[in-house]
Amino acid sequence: KFNNKMASSEGLRMAVPDDWHHHLRDGPALTTTVAFAATQFKRIIVMPNLVPPVTTTAQAASYRERILKAVPEGRSLTPLMTLYLTDRTSAEEIQRAKDSGIVFGVKLYPCGATTNSDCGVTSVEAPREALKKMEELGLPLLIHGEVTTGDIFDRERTFLATTLKPLVATYPGLKVVLEHCTTKDAVDFVKAAPPNVAATITAHHLLYNRNALFKGNKIRPHYFCLPILKAEDHRRALVEAATSGNPKFFLGTDSAPHARDNKECDCGCAGVFTAHAAVALYAEAFHDAGRLANLENFACFHGPDFYGLPRNSTERAGALTIRPFSDDGDGEKNTASLVPRSFPYGDDDVLVPLRANEHLRFNVQRES
Repeated sequence: KFNNKMASSEGLRMAVPDDWHHHLRDGPALTTTVAFAATQFKRIIVMPNLVPPVTTTAQAASYRERILKAVPEGRSLTPLMTLYLTDRTSAEEIQRAKDSGIVFGVKLYPCGATTNSDCGVTSVEAPREALKKMEELGLPLLIHGEVTTGDIFDRERTFLATTLKPLVATYPGLKVVLEHCTTKDAVDFVKAAPPNVAATITAHHLLYNRNALFKGNKIRPHYFCLPILKAEDHRRALVEAATSGNPKFFLGTDSAPHARDNKECDCGCAGVFTAHAAVALYAEAFHDAGRLANLENFACFHGPDFYGLPRNSTERAGALTIRPFSDDGDGEKNTASLVPRSFPYGDDDVLVPLRANEHLRFNVQRES
């Protein structure tokens, strides 16, 4: 039997978690991405970097309807929508977003920092009226925290000093989420910042350092993401922060699907797809840190507490059971733990997930 107050090698039972950073894409891709999200999560913060981006509340409402139509029968998923911040985002649009009841954050992409960020902010001075209104209304700013020049492994550290520190000082009441933080510097910044500053951490940044990009002296495009994987000391700092029980850190997968042809090419896209096994991957990181019991706080409670939303309960939203895969009785790994080489994606594409054709260590089952 599992107990959400206790975890061991026997496993864990916990509330259905939320994902506070998720890319679903649009169009036919939603058939795949929404189904995976609805399997393991109750609510997801939906990223707005479509083409064209989701810059208005009306666009967010339309996108939300397309997502809901893709939820498989018998499952439920609540998309928490976001707007894409631009230099021209107005205070009036922020007010409409807040009044809508469907928009829960505004995403700041530095122009050119990552996938579909060409319409992003060129300077944090440009949308100051929008930021003031967000501070007034309590609407969180969700930040891709990297500059766009300089050494790719130092861009987060530089952003903290040149952009985030003055931003937090200028808008002391603004709720800020440093998304997918990847460095010890980011962890230290968030820990030292006021309570209105928090961060999400991905499973892949907990499990891998930058050597994974070149395993076997070969390029591994399905480990390429932005922010890029960092050195081992940074990975360890992330693990310590995520598993510590500090409420400033919570789950955000940054699951980012791309068609295989857009990854395995001479100019591949950044993004790691983890939605197929997100909770199992987080469980592995927490287990290896000796803190599996802390996974529920990180995955289920810290996020809604920061956003001012009710926590999911096992009575209302169901539960997940997490336990190690057993072998098949012959000392071989359980075939059920093997991740497929690819999944259907869009009309006629496929996407390659993290751990493709490799075994997961944890089995995650959702109770209705």
